[in-house]
Amino acid sequence: MINATIRLYKDSYAGLSRRIWLLALVMLINRSGTMVLAFMTLYCRNLGFSIRQGGLVVAVYGIGSMVGALLGGKATDHWGFYRVQFAALFFGGTLFMLLGQMKSYEAICICTFFLSMVNESFRPANASAITHYSDATSRTQSFSLVRLSINLGWAIGSALGGILASIHYQLLFWVDGITNISAALMLLFLLPVVTLSQQKKDHGTGLQIRKNQSPFADKIFLKFLLLQVTFALCFFQLFTTIPIFFKSTLLLNEFSIGVTMAFNGLLIALVEMVLVYKLEGKRPYLQLMGWGTLLMGVSFLMLLLPLLNGFWIAMTFMLVITVAEMIAMPFMNSYYISRTNHNNRGQYAGLYTMAWSIAQVIGSFSGAMMADKLGFNLLWTIIFLICLITAIGYFQLEKKKL
Repeated sequence: MINATIRLYKDSYAGLSRRIWLLALVMLINRSGTMVLAFMTLYCRNLGFSIRQGGLVVAVYGIGSMVGALLGGKATDHWGFYRVQFAALFFGGTLFMLLGQMKSYEAICICTFFLSMVNESFRPANASAITHYSDATSRTQSFSLVRLSINLGWAIGSALGGILASIHYQLLFWVDGITNISAALMLLFLLPVVTLSQQKKDHGTGLQIRKNQSPFADKIFLKFLLLQVTFALCFFQLFTTIPIFFKSTLLLNEFSIGVTMAFNGLLIALVEMVLVYKLEGKRPYLQLMGWGTLLMGVSFLMLLLPLLNGFWIAMTFMLVITVAEMIAMPFMNSYYISRTNHNNRGQYAGLYTMAWSIAQVIGSFSGAMMADKLGFNLLWTIIFLICLITAIGYFQLEKKKL
């Protein structure tokens, strides 16, 4: 039994290139300092701002990331993913430290916008880098390995963030900034420069029939993006209303919130690669997204259960939503990447990232507003219904021809 488990884990990680492992290491260092966004609403409360104002700051982050996604996608196709990744990490780290010095609400919003614009331009470039360093047979595994490093870093960052926030919120910004800059330097020293001409040596993605089309002309992709917006709208409650619910209703302190958030990343780090290995090729990608979305809706319904022990309710919720995330999210990148080639991959990645940013804007502000005005129970019910509709949308889209 033990030997079979060890062999399963070895098979799950087999076939990945050395550069993918190095890129994953860079992301681990970067995300180990990722803690500001998870504690932003609580930070704003600590400064004396309302729940609605805290949600608006996260929404501003989403607006900036929309701009950054578009600029990052175009820059990736024009200057190459290597340069864009380095610039986003280095200057993003600088802006994290600057944000921690802002005290007025207006200054926080302005700095948050520029931080997110720079920081989120990294994502389209990173998606192009993963595609370049992998081939069609190892692409989902490669995306999952980078996700694993991101979530392991998230687990470390969330736990550390809970400790730092209980000492002083300013520490969050300094650590986030330093790890961003450290990741930029690691990228520079560990991974060789990839020129634009090298980037444009296409590895093939399986749909060469569409190789030069604009993503705006790809109707299936645009419908997929709409579903991504509704999926992410629900998922982003994890970073806005959920921490407030944990503190105000479940009566958890910052340290306990950090531990609960860390459980999400740790579980993904332990299980996701094996789960992806077992699911790859067994079901259509969109069908897996549908089941994962449905399970995410169930996790929010669980928050309506009568309160017994706040910490264990939080941990049970986190277990279910993490399983949902692992079923749905690893296959999203592979699905849209399969519709691209080297000429338009950055634009597709930019629009994909922008869809998540739009959801962050809508979900962060509207979720916080509904929680403030209507209460958490109604909010969780609405989130479940949105998940249900989105899941049906994925199932219906899967039936359509590419």
